[in-house]
Amino acid sequence: QERLVESGGGLVQTGGSLRLSCAASGRTFRSYTMGWFRQAPGKEREFVAAILWNGRSTDYADSVKGRFTISRDNAKLTVYLQMNSLKPEDTAIYYCAADRTPARLGLYQENYDYWGRGTQVTVSS
Repeated sequence: QERLVESGGGLVQTGGSLRLSCAASGRTFRSYTMGWFRQAPGKEREFVAAILWNGRSTDYADSVKGRFTISRDNAKLTVYLQMNSLKPEDTAIYYCAADRTPARLGLYQENYDYWGRGTQVTVSS
């Protein structure tokens, strides 16, 4: 069982930046695809970004392309989400997730086996 803990959320003004972190508990993290999802009030949870185990491939939702960057440090067992040019519509609880299937860059919640509890991001207008 992989334990994931998100941090770095908070309140920021429109146009501001935040960096989310997700710390994993075990070294098997290094073999997992990692993803970020978010859920806004009254909406379904949606895909934000994903990164392959070796960091060589990433994917993003269209709504965040060019503004968000996903990265990972396997030595630190941590995945990051750098969020720039934030908009009020980015307000949501952000979750990180781990996919045990090798070499899959999953875009769907069903692809992921482990989830963190989330961190709140609020962007004020």
